[in-house]
Amino acid sequence: MSRDLKERKIVIYPQYLDCSASRSQGRRVPKTLCSSNPTLEDIVKAAQGLGLEAEVELEKKYPRMWRRSGRVIVSKKGSKSRLLKIIASEVKKLKSKVPGSPSRGE
Repeated sequence: MSRDLKERKIVIYPQYLDCSASRSQGRRVPKTLCSSNPTLEDIVKAAQGLGLEAEVELEKKYPRMWRRSGRVIVSKKGSKSRLLKIIASEVKKLKSKVPGSPSRGE
């Protein structure tokens, strides 16, 4: 199947958006955009809020850090790095709206 016929998707692991992870541990967005311990649910809500299709795969693990499980498959619109930054800022907004969510220092 040619690349043009396939629907383009990207994989997002929570580690990509986690403030506690360094770049070498897999964080892919600047610390100003990331949030503390993002969940798969947070990523899905953010993607759906942006009008993107999101699919969760719970059994998958981030290859670099095997302790974390799950990933989200999102339909690709634009470059991966730009999309990650947009989703990260949306997750940060969602986490700041939720009462009782842990702050950065906890």
